[in-house]
Amino acid sequence: MKNLNRIHLAGLRAVEAVGRLGSLKAAAEELGVTIGAVSQQVQKTEQQLGTALFERRGRGLCPTGQGEAVLRQLTVGMSALSAAVAMTERRRDDTLTVSVAPVFAGKWLVWHLKDFGKAHPDIRVRVEATVDLVDPNFSDVDLCIRVGKGPYPGLHAEKLLAQKIFPICSPALAESLKDPSDIANVPIIRDRGQMFSWRTWLEPNGLDEGLLGDGPVFSDGALCLDAAIAGQGLFLAWETLAHHALQVGQVVAPFPGRYQTGFFYWLLAGKSRAKSRPMEAFGSWIRRELARSIGT
Repeated sequence: MKNLNRIHLAGLRAVEAVGRLGSLKAAAEELGVTIGAVSQQVQKTEQQLGTALFERRGRGLCPTGQGEAVLRQLTVGMSALSAAVAMTERRRDDTLTVSVAPVFAGKWLVWHLKDFGKAHPDIRVRVEATVDLVDPNFSDVDLCIRVGKGPYPGLHAEKLLAQKIFPICSPALAESLKDPSDIANVPIIRDRGQMFSWRTWLEPNGLDEGLLGDGPVFSDGALCLDAAIAGQGLFLAWETLAHHALQVGQVVAPFPGRYQTGFFYWLLAGKSRAKSRPMEAFGSWIRRELARSIGT
């Protein structure tokens, strides 16, 4: 490993982060430094290695052929280092780190997590809200909650809940919606990143997508929910997103029926790690809490 003596670890971290995340900006946010600092670290590391790892293009950095091979090995190496550091951090066996999507964290988990705290006051929960597909085999994350179809090779994967969708809107807007075909007369709020389409709800109701009108478009489901609360239109929401807003009357579901998207909520854990007492406790709790609050 003497060849590592001439390369700064900070530079290798910067190179790996840019390659994995796809941009200087994302790498800077993860590393907690400026974009300029990341760019300098990448350039310095390329000089130390004596080879170009990225091509500079108008839209950013793109790995070279050799860079792709180097980046794959760097990601493996950095994951191993992260796991080693995580082992030292696990001296407290009462701490649990859970990785969840920001929308799930903000719109469902935070409203229910206090109940877990009451049932398990001796367990500290650290929530990492991220859309990154964290691998709990090679990180300090104990459990992940993700939406998908599976399978998840290399992980312990347990289905928690089928994802179901239904339209929601403000109570005032709902007054004009007596029949499903009435949606032709209201703005439609769209989520640019949605994994399903309006057909999931339209077809069982004998309707066609051509019925849908214009409306605001957002890149985040939480923003779409806020727009629906503000009366900007009708939004095709899912249960964990809309649960609290429905409970407190901020929105209503103007039509009966909830339809499965084919996606599921999964509880994921690394196969390389034995399940701890906090992991077992959280798994049991979230299964019960999702069933209690939303159903199966």
